[in-house]
Amino acid sequence: QVEVVESGGGLVQPGGSLRLSCAASGTSFVINAMAWYRQAPGKQRELVAAINSRGSTNYADSVKGRFTISRDNGKNTVYLEMNSLKPEDTAVYYCNVQAYLGLRGTFDYWGQGTQVTVSS
Repeated sequence: QVEVVESGGGLVQPGGSLRLSCAASGTSFVINAMAWYRQAPGKQRELVAAINSRGSTNYADSVKGRFTISRDNGKNTVYLEMNSLKPEDTAVYYCNVQAYLGLRGTFDYWGQGTQVTVSS
């Protein structure tokens, strides 16, 4: 089993910055990809940014140039640096971890979510 815990959300003014962190813990697993999703009220959950085990990244068009995803493999942690925040970035942000558990296979694990509110 893998536990995923996010932190770093909060209230920020438009144009401000926030940094989200997500740490995965457990036993006998190897992390493949890590990603951030978000879900705004009344909308479907959407992919914000993802990073694979080789460090390749991809971003939603709406956050390109403003958000940066990175990971620390030694700490099983992924970060999302969010700059130039806009009110439309307001959402609950979820961390997703794709973990390889050996013979048991590969599974997706989700964190509990962290609220990001961009408002003046």
